[in-house]
Amino acid sequence: MQNPILSSALNMHLSRNLPDPIRVGVIGVGNMGQHHTRVLSRFKDVELVGVSDVNVERGLDTAGKYRVRFFEDYQELLKHVDAVCVAVPTRLHHTVGMACLQAGVHVLIEKPIAASIAEAESLVNAAAAANCILQVGHIERFNPAFQELHKVLKTEELLALEARRMSPYSQRANDVSVVLDLMIHDIDLLLELAGSTVSTLTASGSRASNSGYLDYVTATLGFSNGIVATLTSSKVTHRKIRSITAHCKNSLTDADFLNNEILIHRQTTADCSTDYGQVLYRQDGLIEKVYTSNIEPLHAELEHFVNCVRGGEKPSVGGEQALKALRLASLIEQMALDGKPWHHFDPTALGKELTVAV
Repeated sequence: MQNPILSSALNMHLSRNLPDPIRVGVIGVGNMGQHHTRVLSRFKDVELVGVSDVNVERGLDTAGKYRVRFFEDYQELLKHVDAVCVAVPTRLHHTVGMACLQAGVHVLIEKPIAASIAEAESLVNAAAAANCILQVGHIERFNPAFQELHKVLKTEELLALEARRMSPYSQRANDVSVVLDLMIHDIDLLLELAGSTVSTLTASGSRASNSGYLDYVTATLGFSNGIVATLTSSKVTHRKIRSITAHCKNSLTDADFLNNEILIHRQTTADCSTDYGQVLYRQDGLIEKVYTSNIEPLHAELEHFVNCVRGGEKPSVGGEQALKALRLASLIEQMALDGKPWHHFDPTALGKELTVAV
């Protein structure tokens, strides 16, 4: 029979060695904020303190569903948390994000980081001044298919990249263009894969709805290391597509982010012959299927954020990386509207006057 005194002492020792839970809140519980709340509620090392939303009915409903507090004023929520996930409309990212950072609260803010380059720079500077984590929700970095693609391409000689991100029209995120809603994901991914600065750029686009924003945009990037990349994003395609194709010297790799699948195509010249020299068949190509995990990207992203808050890691997509993607996205959007090509493009040279339409 176990000694109750020893058992109590053991439990006390174990509890002392367990880290205190990170106190987290969610600001904005619309489409994306609902998912943040769902995932955070399942973390054992996280205390989901509460949620805040300007829509009181939606906020109360979410708070009741997850048995947490509802804060009509997000400033009140900040007094009770160590970190927050900000999933408000893009035009409010700067206002809400600055309030959080100035309160000494770590922030994961949805992409794009802000509505303008000047606002994004302000958030980056505020995070540094407050010594706070600023992570930006470029969730595809945590997609298992992308992570495996990144590993595969480290062993290949990369020549060109193609990214396609298309969706049927919906009312979600209809306050920004397709560049800021969808393409910015692939901008971030291709910058990471190419590992070089952009030297040339062309872009064009069209509107298919009465929203006033671009609904279809295609862009071609030339990188300083010779890699060429094309990006196509659409809000009006009648099928959902999320893919990157990598053209390499010795292979063609297709990554399907929706089906979490990677196929590597390689050319071969193998023949199977009889003793008399007759060719029975010729193997013209070989297809390799790469194993990927089934972890939910948002779960991986939020787990990474919590680890960063604990001090164990730096954000894989911090403010600086998100700002770089925003600069390029802003230029692509402007060029798609103007129809003027740019050459010898230096992302760091973009002025603060560029503003994202919101």
